[in-house]
Amino acid sequence: MVTVESLQYEWEALKAATKNFSIDHKIGQGGFGAVYKGTLLKGQEIAVKRLSSGSCQGDREFKNEVALLAKLQHRNLVKLEGFCLTKEEEKLLVYEYVPNRSLDYILFDSEKQRQLDWPKRFDIIKGVARGMLYLHEDSPIRIIHRDLKASNVLLDADMHPKIADFGMARIFDEQTYCHTSRVVGTYGYMAPEYLIHGQFNVKSDIYSFGVLILEIVSGKQISAMIYQSGVPENLLSYGWKCWRDGRSLEFMDPTLRDSYSNGEITRCIHLGLLCVQEEMRKRPSMSNIVLMLNSNFSVGAMSTPQPPAFMYSGNTDQSTTTNTTSMPWSSGTSTNDSNTML
Repeated sequence: MVTVESLQYEWEALKAATKNFSIDHKIGQGGFGAVYKGTLLKGQEIAVKRLSSGSCQGDREFKNEVALLAKLQHRNLVKLEGFCLTKEEEKLLVYEYVPNRSLDYILFDSEKQRQLDWPKRFDIIKGVARGMLYLHEDSPIRIIHRDLKASNVLLDADMHPKIADFGMARIFDEQTYCHTSRVVGTYGYMAPEYLIHGQFNVKSDIYSFGVLILEIVSGKQISAMIYQSGVPENLLSYGWKCWRDGRSLEFMDPTLRDSYSNGEITRCIHLGLLCVQEEMRKRPSMSNIVLMLNSNFSVGAMSTPQPPAFMYSGNTDQSTTTNTTSMPWSSGTSTNDSNTML
């Protein structure tokens, strides 16, 4: 049984573990606070997130949500070890330490990305899919992550993925979708129904997962512009045109040429495009995604993807959907919502 008392850490212990939250121990900075590496007296390595001040959440609600999130146990999720509350109203979260930083740190670096050959990338795609399936269908509390992206996928010592950062997550029930007046997430990864109308459900996470697949295959960020015949295109439209024209391998990261599997690459591009379709109902469920990533699944059994929700070319500040709504595109730019989990 996970109890609030069993999860509580002393301030002095975390202060000592991080050398008083020294800059040398800082390993990350997000919209909800800075993250520090720490080592406890018994030698256990941890990551401590020092939450930004100004949270409207009370101490009791904070403790209850920590207790809920600590129940999430899956090899492809970063484990929440506990928390700390101080008299000065500081809130800290304690996580397992994951040594190889985030996926974006390696994937989008022209030198480091060579560490990720195709078998490793395919393993990352499958691992993230399993972790998301657990959140959507198998965990004690069903969760919509709402901010799935390369920087929120951490890599362990063996380059296996762990989904992190539930600062924007929401617990959901079986209703079709939820509404919010304040859209949160990262532009480029957010589904159109969410970005335009503030509606979200599990299929909004599917959209983000599709973007992530296409980034992993191509080695390019969602914000990247690809120039073909002098005309710039975004990553989604370029990927869809390559797939439509039977040129899927042109979309692949060139560093994979010595390790790729033609069948797996083609299947992943096809699957990524299914996930980023505009109509929510046409996107596959997480359980079907895990099935389609199975080696015995035939590409011929997949449905035909429609053009991605966001397709544009030309000037980067001109983006459209089918209803011609102008969209911002800036990978890494997040919006905030006070009605979220930790």
